Amino acid sequence: MELIQVIDPSLEKMFLQVALNLYKNDPNWIRPLDKDINDVFNPKKNKAFRTGEVVRWILKDDAGNLTGRIAAFVQKKYKNKGDEIPIGGIGFFECINDQQAADMLLDVAKHWLFQKGMQAMDGPINFGERDRWWGLVTEGFKPPIYLMNYNPPYYKTLFENYGFKVFYNQICWHLSIDTVLQPKFYEQHKKFAADSNFKALHIKKNKLEKFANDFCQVYNKAWAGHEGNKEMSYEMALKIFKAMKPVMDESIIWFAYYKEEPVAMWINLPDLNQVFKYLDGQFNFFSKLKFLWLRYRKVCKKFTGIVFGVVPEFQGTGVDYFMIVEAANIIQPKRQYEELELQWQGDFNPKMLNISKNLGAVQSRNLATYRYLFDRTKEFKRHPVL
Repeated sequence: MELIQVIDPSLEKMFLQVALNLYKNDPNWIRPLDKDINDVFNPKKNKAFRTGEVVRWILKDDAGNLTGRIAAFVQKKYKNKGDEIPIGGIGFFECINDQQAADMLLDVAKHWLFQKGMQAMDGPINFGERDRWWGLVTEGFKPPIYLMNYNPPYYKTLFENYGFKVFYNQICWHLSIDTVLQPKFYEQHKKFAADSNFKALHIKKNKLEKFANDFCQVYNKAWAGHEGNKEMSYEMALKIFKAMKPVMDESIIWFAYYKEEPVAMWINLPDLNQVFKYLDGQFNFFSKLKFLWLRYRKVCKKFTGIVFGVVPEFQGTGVDYFMIVEAANIIQPKRQYEELELQWQGDFNPKMLNISKNLGAVQSRNLATYRYLFDRTKEFKRHPVL
């Protein structure tokens, strides 16, 4: 077997080709857009390069066939609650069902990270934001939503045989659009609807500046400082909203307000994989035309929860239930969607998990973030509960 570092465009194509070879007979795999993968490793596209670096390898067998790939990366800002040592990352791992091949890939990543001063590695994770390419699927091997990892069941064995342990589980939830909410949702809705100080609104594309500012306020109060998240500027929030605008559905992005101040948000987007699965990884001019046509035909029957947040002073008050009922009153009668899948929620966050359970959602899949300590005598600790 031969390990080859990815250093030129031809090897970058082979890096992508590894997945095509492995999943060619898997009906559940949806090929990611080549652009989305390549952008992770492009310093002009990925701001993680400002404080980190990444390297990639591909693996060939003795006959020259592509049999695996991996990326390793360091990022100064990557840290989880309770971490006391520098942690590196691995991701974009693909491999045939062969422990020796997997060990070669994981070894080369480990050695590189060790040389960079790391004392452990987490994976498979993303070189960048946690909302994409994060975690190993261990339950729910079905078509992935947009920007979500997918892998065959045997990857769990490859990782655990190497010595990785689960640092935390990432739980995803499924909810049918026909789900009837629990009575307490309507009780809270009635209470807040009777108070003129409260209201809930869905986004308007012609008022992106206002809603970007509202998003920024709730995000910074509810999420900034959590798991390494930094404060978001209004400029960044507006940039995100403008990027989302072409695929945005106004009826599934909601905010709650108290005396005109935003206090809660529920950000959802159509699951673009419902469309991208027909594009074979491409997004050139003709693919874009096909994308627009498929969207017009409304082939997307699923939407996904991206961000949910309530400012601290209103957590536990029920204002989120009020907002959800207001949203349901608009979304359910339209019948445009059949299901909602909530993005992963860490098993270290019981409050968020309870919200999903109270909605009536059922677990749709589980992904795991694994950790491998380089010092094998050191005590392993799971992610602390929030």
